Amino acid sequence: MIDIGINLMHRSFGTDREAVVESALEAGVSPLVITGTSVRSSEAAADYARRYPGGLYATAGVHPHDAKSCDAQTIQRLRKLAAGEEVVAIGECGLDYNRDFSPRDTQREWFVKQIELAEELELPLFLHERDAHEDFATILRRAKPPELPAVVHCFTGTRQELQTYLDMGLYIGITGWICDERRGKSLREVVELIPPDRLMIETDAPFLTPRDLLPKPKDGRNEPRFLPHIAAAVATCTGRSVEAIVQETTETTKRFFGI
Repeated sequence: MIDIGINLMHRSFGTDREAVVESALEAGVSPLVITGTSVRSSEAAADYARRYPGGLYATAGVHPHDAKSCDAQTIQRLRKLAAGEEVVAIGECGLDYNRDFSPRDTQREWFVKQIELAEELELPLFLHERDAHEDFATILRRAKPPELPAVVHCFTGTRQELQTYLDMGLYIGITGWICDERRGKSLREVVELIPPDRLMIETDAPFLTPRDLLPKPKDGRNEPRFLPHIAAAVATCTGRSVEAIVQETTETTKRFFGI
């Protein structure tokens, strides 16, 4: 199975990054798509992915938290990065009104610029949205061509929000949030609405460690080797077999990213 979102360049993986990749492979999780969240982290992700041809891929983009750091060179640097075969999407980009680490107008500006870059390069979009549904959907309707593939990564929203994204033709990424019977209750109830050809799975490691994972990792860190646990939770919530979830999400992911 394929983990579409792992923050492998995060400092928590600084001492054992290779071991994390190997343990994922042993668990049947390969390839991995490393998330780029700034120009610097995107460059690091692409550089590291090149060490594992066919085993690691990367996205190139600027998370809304880092939009305030964008400048006149940002899009040019992302464009250069995206020329590499290991880069399979533009992002993580979007809007985050939960923490507002960047001014909202700045977030919107650089979200649009990255959509335009994805259209120019004919690469899919890897999207982030938190507490910004209305503006997020409005910008996508205005700026994203209907034929340009895009996945809402780490979806945790409402039934209505999910239906809006599905009606827009977007793909949906599900994380270990679904393993939390309390916080993830609403997600567990709506995941069955996602068509098999629009569903992908991810860990968002080192974040969002599945709450019901046993034994729990000593350091609390999430890893891609836990993706089968997430697949099993999705299977339970959708009434489909684990084998079906693995096969469907893998096929959908390969088609989406062109890998």
